[in-house]
Parts: sequence; structure tokens; C-alpha cells
Amino acid sequence: MPRASSRRTATALLSLAGLIALSACGGEGESSDGGTSAADGTTIAGVRIEQDDALHAALPTSIREAGEVRVATDVPYPPFEMFVQEGDSQLTGLDYDLGQALAAKLGVDFTFTPQKFDGIVPAIQAGKFDVAMSAITDTEERQEVVDFVDYSVSGSGILVAEGNPEKIRSLDDLCGKKVGVQAATNQLDLLEGHQSACEEAGRPEIDIRGYPKDSDAQLALRSGQVVADVLTKPAAGWTAKTADDGKAFDLVEDPAATGGYNATPNGIAVTKDLPELTEAIRLALQQLMDEGTAEKIFAEYGVASIALDEATVNAGKE
Repeated sequence: MPRASSRRTATALLSLAGLIALSACGGEGESSDGGTSAADGTTIAGVRIEQDDALHAALPTSIREAGEVRVATDVPYPPFEMFVQEGDSQLTGLDYDLGQALAAKLGVDFTFTPQKFDGIVPAIQAGKFDVAMSAITDTEERQEVVDFVDYSVSGSGILVAEGNPEKIRSLDDLCGKKVGVQAATNQLDLLEGHQSACEEAGRPEIDIRGYPKDSDAQLALRSGQVVADVLTKPAAGWTAKTADDGKAFDLVEDPAATGGYNATPNGIAVTKDLPELTEAIRLALQQLMDEGTAEKIFAEYGVASIALDEATVNAGKE
């Protein structure tokens, strides 16, 4: 789950800031800092997106009159939220691109404003924002105060060296091998929990090597000290796509866990004061999914496998 309560694993990816130009896939109308409005149409992931009049009409009157949806986001959290350049305020990332695509469909701007993650939901409750797009895990507890339009499902993934020399296809293939992981994370819990499966299969336990930061685990993988690094699947996909221009690592795709291990839904959090906005976003997102645009946006960030094909509402469970 990318953001159940913390952002421990993805912090290490900040060293990839110089590679973010790869993700600047929006064309005209992609900026929320005074540039051309996405509501006038935009190009995202090579797809031109224009306003759907029926979707625009489905918006609450207050949103139509304001001409914008106020969006809270916590930056950086690669690949979902990033700055185009370090020290610059211009945003990019999966959530930002998806937001601009939704803006074009709905015919209003999605104005992104950085907000500390722990303060996002309270800020929506206080009326400062209409929605949040920040890789938020949809849970029953959060559903008590906001509604979610779910767009992805993700958990933990396995990063291996380019070419996957050890032929690792699943967690079971990690039994008896040296595996890196950041300490005090859900991914460490996942590996420790899989030890019994190794034992039941008559194989040695995973030789778990904990590191203070995931960047340290990645260095260990580069140097051959470990054969794999377990981290969130979105972070693993983005790292595989961008590190050394995509030539350093590969992402393991386990058909039995396409969204990652222990995957949970992630959604756009919407104020409960505007149920019409929740439905309009759901309809717009479903159009993007049906047209294949949403999957193309996810693919730009190396995580096409976590994309949903149905825009569900409040599908998360504890």
C-alpha cells in the first residue's frame, strides 16, 4: 500500500529527480501554475483529451462556477507526486498527469497545492480542498470522513538486476537467497511472514538484509550483495524505468499478484460535502479507463500493472 500512514520506502527515490523529464508527458494545458488551463483540453501520455459536456454538466454548481477543483497533494512521493526539477514548484507525476486528464474531461482546472500528508484529510474536512490525489490508500477508517474514487491497487514488488539473472518470478524464488529491504517497513514484514512458506516448501529461509534506506538496498543490489530488493511496487516500477535510463534494474511481474503483494486500493479522496463531485470524477475516470488513456498514464511511470479497469467507490477494507 503506497500511503497507508507513512512514506518510508519511496523517500530513497528522490535521487532520481534529474530523470523526471521522462515523465513530462503532458502537452499544452498541463500546468497549474499560471500556464494554459487543462480545462481547455490537454495532451497526456500522447493522447489528446477534450471536455465532455455531459461530464461537465454533472459537476456540482459550485465547482462549475469556480472553474476549478482544489487538489491537495504531498510532494515528493515518486512516481505519484514529484517536482519537475528540484527547487522548482512545477509538478509532475502519475497523480498530477491523471489529474490533468480528469480536468480536461470535466472542463475545469485541477489546481494542485502541496500539503503535508498527515494534514490532507483534515484539510479536506475543513473545506480547504475539494479532493486529494496523493497515492492515498482507501480504508474503511478514512471512508468515515472522505469518499474515495479508486484508480489503482498496489502493494509490494520485487526489484532485480537488469536481465533478472537469478530468474526470480515470485516471492517463493527468494527462499534461500540474500534479499535487501528497508528496515521498519511493510516490505520487511512481508519477507518475514514468507519464511514459513519457504520452510513448508522444504527450502532455506530468505536471507533478509535490512538497510536504513531503500537507496542502500538498491546499492547492494547493484553490487551483487543481494539478488533482489523488495519495496512498494510503484516505487520498484519507477526505479526500473528510470535508473540508468532503465538499464540497471528489472521489475518482477508475478501473474499471481499483478498489483503487488498484499495489494490494497488507492483512490482520489473527495469531500463528503460534494457527492456530485465524487460521481463526476468516477464517470470521468471510467471514460479514461475505457479509452485506454489511464493505462497509458500508468505505463509512463512503469506501473501499468497496478491500474484498475473499473473506477470503484470506497472499495477499500481494513
